[in-house]
This record gives sequence, structure tokens and C-alpha cells, in this order.
Amino acid sequence: MLHSKRLRLRAPTLDDFPRSLALWCDPLVTRFIGGRPHTKEEVWGRLLKYIGHWNGLGYGYWAVETIDTGAYVGEVGFGDYRRDIVPTFDGIPEMGWVLVPAAHGRGLATEAGMAALAWRDSALAEHETVCIIAPEHTLSLRVAEKLGFRRAGDSTYHGNTRILLRREARMVRDG
Repeated sequence: MLHSKRLRLRAPTLDDFPRSLALWCDPLVTRFIGGRPHTKEEVWGRLLKYIGHWNGLGYGYWAVETIDTGAYVGEVGFGDYRRDIVPTFDGIPEMGWVLVPAAHGRGLATEAGMAALAWRDSALAEHETVCIIAPEHTLSLRVAEKLGFRRAGDSTYHGNTRILLRREARMVRDG
């Protein structure tokens, strides 16, 4: 479990399914991520992938909650999806973040992302991190910039243009 000033990032569980489903069924959330609300089946598969990443790769996504109320506000973390994309980034942790609309505009994505990246730099210091973002998703691009990602080029994924961003690992030293 990770903590920031306002947030708790914890391992996802099957009990998160109703909250994750509500998140991924919201058209404001999915407008730039797939372009449509996700189905119950897709969200269930996503949640199982989150859990499986931790078991198989030692990293994954966290469920994000507020410390003060315990409200579920989103998901942040890392995956390796072996995407059919050029250039390939198989084996490199791909970061993502998604928040419920009520949490937008409050700096929570950046705060959760910074906590996740601090963990990542400590636990996975030998790798860079990537993310892909729709060019029209300006708010997410701003979060990526604040997290230290830099544009590495453009790509096409499932017929849609995506910006590929990279962030070099920051060495964490003891003492």
C-alpha cells in the first residue's frame, strides 16, 4: 500500500469490481480511452489483468482512494500489455491513470502518479516507463508532463493516433 498527502493506493481486489465498472462505464472517462463506455465483461477482464500483473510481474495497478473519506477515485499503475503497436515497448512498464469525473481538476492524478512512480523508481529502477495518450487528451498530457514523461513520437493503436511518451527511471539511493 502507498500513501500520499490525500490518497491511499492499495492492491486491487475482486470487491473493487462495482466501483471499477462505474468508472469505466462513464463516457467522460472513456472518451479518450477507447472512445466508448466499457462493457461489464471488459471491466472484469481489466480487473483480473490488474491482479494478474502483480502476481506475474511484480507490478501493476492500484485502486486509488481518498484518505479522508475512503472514496474510490480511480486507478493508477503499470502494465505490460504486449500491445500490437510500433514502436513496440514490450517488457517496459506502461503507466496509466484514470479517475472518476468528480476527482478531475484537483491534482489527484498527478499526486497518485507521483506516489506510483516513487515506488516504481525504488522497485524497478533498471527500466524506463512509457505511456500512450490520445493527442486530444490535453489534461492527461499535462499530467504526463508533470510526472516527467517526454514525447518520444507518435504511433497508431487500434487505428487511432497516440502520442508515445517516455520517462527515464530515477535512481533511488539508500542513505
